[in-house]
Amino acid sequence: MRIGVLCSRIRAEEKLLFEAFTRRGMDIERMDDRELVFDLRAEPARFDVVLERCLHHSRALYALRILNQWGIPTVNTYEVALTCGDKINTTTALVAAGVPSPRTLIAFTPESALEAIETLGYPVVLKPAVGSWGRLLAKISDREAAEALLEHKDTLGSYQHAIFYVQEFVDKPSRDIRSFVVGDETICAIYRESNHWITNTARGGRARNCPVTAEIDRLSRAAAQAVGGGVLAIDLLEHPDGMVVSEVNYTMEFRNSIETTGVDIPARIVDQVLRVGELEAVPA
Repeated sequence: MRIGVLCSRIRAEEKLLFEAFTRRGMDIERMDDRELVFDLRAEPARFDVVLERCLHHSRALYALRILNQWGIPTVNTYEVALTCGDKINTTTALVAAGVPSPRTLIAFTPESALEAIETLGYPVVLKPAVGSWGRLLAKISDREAAEALLEHKDTLGSYQHAIFYVQEFVDKPSRDIRSFVVGDETICAIYRESNHWITNTARGGRARNCPVTAEIDRLSRAAAQAVGGGVLAIDLLEHPDGMVVSEVNYTMEFRNSIETTGVDIPARIVDQVLRVGELEAVPA
């Protein structure tokens, strides 16, 4: 059997995954996206399955497109990366599947973006369509701030700043919830707590175990199914009208959640990789 791990810089998560494969008696081949060259006319590489762990969304997306076109199973698939790597694609998928999510408006000019902001009412959250780790998020509390920020984005002029993703601000109780879905199961969840409105652990949020309630399980699995399933992290907010799904992440970090939840997340990911590749391994 031949298992590939598509990766960039090796973080704690990748080391934990490598160790989990080793415990199963499985050898893996590292596929460094900084060194890869795909010849689209050549005979494709023969992998039984490839686990994607890239840092860069664009590299992950195009590599998965090529691998899947060659008939190589991947975790996750190109379609899942395409949906989850873009917040607009994610939100439209959630809405189409009837999964509760914060009200979101999309605009393409500063003028229409300002109209969208005032339609939702202050405060609102302005997000980049593509991005992670809580970067480039802005909470806008009044018209003066909205006009200034929209002017800045218009002046910067890049593709990232030309699309306006405007979402209602959910006054969460100094925390959000991140659940982990592997295949058809919500394996665990954490609270991410912070005094700041951005609660990402990459921005200083603190992780604490969150019991997987029936509601968390139902919403997490529904969100995962809406985007195509696989190995996913679901961000949930405790909205006054009921819990909602904010985002779905397809190459999630998990090192802060293993000890917190008591769940061997790397081992569960390896289980899914072997299922997708229809492979057998030495029991852990």
